[in-house]
Amino acid sequence: MTVTLWHFLAVAAALFGLGLVGFLTRRNLITMFLCAEMMLQGVAINFVAFARYHANLQGQVFVLFILAVAACEAGVALALFVSLYRRRRTLDSSEWQDLRELGVPAAADAEPLEPVRVEPEPTLTPAGARPVPTAEEAARV
Repeated sequence: MTVTLWHFLAVAAALFGLGLVGFLTRRNLITMFLCAEMMLQGVAINFVAFARYHANLQGQVFVLFILAVAACEAGVALALFVSLYRRRRTLDSSEWQDLRELGVPAAADAEPLEPVRVEPEPTLTPAGARPVPTAEEAARV
C-alpha cells in the first residue's frame, strides 16, 4: 500500500478537527492549550506532506518555524497558567472572564461548574519553633 498525499491530509484534518472540537468544548486552560497544539501539529503535517509532494523544502522550513513558535508559546502559556492558578486556584476559563476587553459582555454559562474548595497549603514550622499540635495530636497526649 502506498501512502499518498491524501492519507497525510486525512490525518492532518483529523488532528486539526479533534483539536478544534476540544478547544471549543473544554473549559480547562491546559486542555485548551493542548488542543491548540494539536491543531498546530495538524497544520505541520500538511506542510510536510505538500513539501514532499512538490519535492521542495519549503514545508519543512515552515514546520521548523512552527515548532520554534510552539515551544516559545508553551513556555509563556505554562508560566501564565501557573500564575493564574496561584491567584484563584482554578484554571476554568469561565472564572477568568474579568480578563476580557472593556465593553465585551461576559459569557454566562448555563451550567456553571461547582466551586472548588480550596484547602490551605501545608506550611513548615520555622526553625527553632515548636510545632503547634493538631487537634488529633492534642487529644492523644
